[in-house]
Amino acid sequence: MNAPDVVVYTGPTISRDEVLGVVPHARVRPPVARGDLLAETWSPDDTAVIIDGYYRERLSVGHKEILWLLDEGVHIIGAASMGALRAAELRPYGMSGAGTVFDMYATGEVDGDDEVAVVHGPADRGYPAGTVALVNIRYGCREGARTGLVPAAAGERIVRAAKALPFMRRTWRELDAAVGSGDRDHLATLERLIGTGEWDVKRRDAMAALRAVGERLAGRPGEMFGKGPGEGSTAWAAGTALTGITHYEALRWRSRREYAPGRWMTDLDVVNAGRLFGDDYPRLHEEALTGLLSDFAAAQGLDLDAYTRARLGVAESAALPPVLASWLTETELAALPVAEQLRLVMVRVWPVWQSEDWRPVVLERVRESGHWHEWSEIVERADEAAERARGRLAVPPPEICAKIFLRHWHRKGTSAEVELARRGFTGMPDLGHTVRRFFALDVQRARAPER
Repeated sequence: MNAPDVVVYTGPTISRDEVLGVVPHARVRPPVARGDLLAETWSPDDTAVIIDGYYRERLSVGHKEILWLLDEGVHIIGAASMGALRAAELRPYGMSGAGTVFDMYATGEVDGDDEVAVVHGPADRGYPAGTVALVNIRYGCREGARTGLVPAAAGERIVRAAKALPFMRRTWRELDAAVGSGDRDHLATLERLIGTGEWDVKRRDAMAALRAVGERLAGRPGEMFGKGPGEGSTAWAAGTALTGITHYEALRWRSRREYAPGRWMTDLDVVNAGRLFGDDYPRLHEEALTGLLSDFAAAQGLDLDAYTRARLGVAESAALPPVLASWLTETELAALPVAEQLRLVMVRVWPVWQSEDWRPVVLERVRESGHWHEWSEIVERADEAAERARGRLAVPPPEICAKIFLRHWHRKGTSAEVELARRGFTGMPDLGHTVRRFFALDVQRARAPER
């Protein structure tokens, strides 16, 4: 049996080597940002240690991403920086916090993102910090008052001066200019002892959290983390809290790849290209969802006909009600037996009758088909067309994109609703949002001369 994975998100607070010195088998990742947790592959009992995270250059890690991992059985510990902030916010739901900075947030002593924020350099230089964190100054002034190295009154003045500066200007030079001449020697003491690590509370907290993780994994009783009432209980309703975070979102982030400099694609973008432009896509979609329906029926000991009749409320041997017939084409109504009609209706009204996300199954079907390369190229061509049209073509709102694109699917004996459903779209807004990335390509195709 493999040992649980440990993934540590850090940057300026502690280095990769420091992490591996405490937890040698850890996977070390850059500061966490929106989507990074969902992009990782997790198993129950794995551990995520969040130390550093973005909140200005990139979107910050979302609360619901963390809740989603907790619901998957992943242990999540936050300390020192962004991790401490998120742990204080989410401890009622099972996220653990460690260290002094976490306690500061949990007790309300501090409450702003800027308390832990620093400007730092690039990854290839090890994320060197260019400014000092306000929590380090607070902690240093507290320790200075306790040890007599920094008078309490001087510490209060220094903290006020630091708080008044934007976090990106909290350099030792600017702090020296901001404090009174009588406090500059005390500021120099802070700079020296924070620089040596003795009063660097962010680093101290991060190392303590890692040591506790290492001891827990080794079967020793490590330092206790601060937990909320949700830890190890059902005190919170995952179904409600995780609205909007689905396996679909995880799949999207995990398959995201840079296929050309500055251009990104996910596996679900490839599926969307097929949904919009692939003549064979409706067949693949129908086959994949029919397979899911068959599995659901078998799990209840029913055949597919009995299962669909029960779900749709159609009695045995009864004809298809008009409200359901609207989901079929004229040809399907005329030529197919009722059992087949009911199966097609179930496939096309999937979001109404089933909560199971069809995308992973359809994705596998598309990968196995001969269309993967073809539909990937459509995504690439769409991005190229959008780049060429930048500044010359305005992409309309989703509702207009959808109306324009529907011209491709107009044919006798069917309806827009049926054609949307054959491709897994829940309605015009869904279609419109999907079309936007491909709009310039569609315009380009429409303008191309007939051959």
